[in-house]
Amino acid sequence: MAFITTDDGADIYYKDWGPHDAQPIVFHHGWPLSSDDWDAQMLFFLAQGFRVIASDRRGHGRSSQIDTGHDMDHYASDVSAVVEHLDLRDAVHVGHSTGGGQVARYVAQYGQPQGRVAKAVLVAAVPPLMLKTDANPEGTDISVFDGFREALAANRAEFFQAVASGPFYGYNRPGVELSEPVVANWWRQGMTGSALAHLEGIKAFSETDQTEDLRAITVPVLVLQGDDDQVVPYRAASVKQAELLQDATLKIYEGYPHGLLTTHADVLNRDILEFIRQ
Repeated sequence: MAFITTDDGADIYYKDWGPHDAQPIVFHHGWPLSSDDWDAQMLFFLAQGFRVIASDRRGHGRSSQIDTGHDMDHYASDVSAVVEHLDLRDAVHVGHSTGGGQVARYVAQYGQPQGRVAKAVLVAAVPPLMLKTDANPEGTDISVFDGFREALAANRAEFFQAVASGPFYGYNRPGVELSEPVVANWWRQGMTGSALAHLEGIKAFSETDQTEDLRAITVPVLVLQGDDDQVVPYRAASVKQAELLQDATLKIYEGYPHGLLTTHADVLNRDILEFIRQ
């Protein structure tokens, strides 16, 4: 397995598949998952001739369970460490949920200034700010995130099972058939990571204001989200992203859930491929 070690001692696991002279696509996973959540996309784009890379966020998946740095600044810095180690250029960065926040901060603070980024894709991503404030009335009340923290600390295994079998994939909607293997895979990824990283990551994905990150991004960005996302409300997320970004293409999918990269992988893969090839 391949790892790099950051300046503060975090061992970051990464996958790197495909020809090294091909255009790289870098995938950034959501909370509390791992790079395995992008399996369908990595295999698809590898078959299309791209070089595909994905890492496990610090404290998640196979990366070390370090007890510090569970914030968006460190997440982005860790991405930069992997990108520089592999010397990736002309890369497309694709982020889902918390991974979308990671992409926004990385592109704004590292990728663009270093000239390493060609395009970005935000999928059901958390920016600009999930938390409800006076300036962000469309956000989610702090009590919801406090509830996440309480449930995780009380019984992480039960909490993760409830999220995966309910709102994440829309399995709580009438007529939607639950996939036990999909739920089990989500639970497996979550339970592989660190409870501390997951607990502190709730603050990172919900309370980090990334308005200025979005405003700073000049490369083309594809913004994708379902209008039945029960985790990240699309009007407070993708709609605002498209307004703040300088060069955005917005696509809202009718009825798609938060975990659309799994439930609707064929549609997502097609639309991302079209965007990259434009």
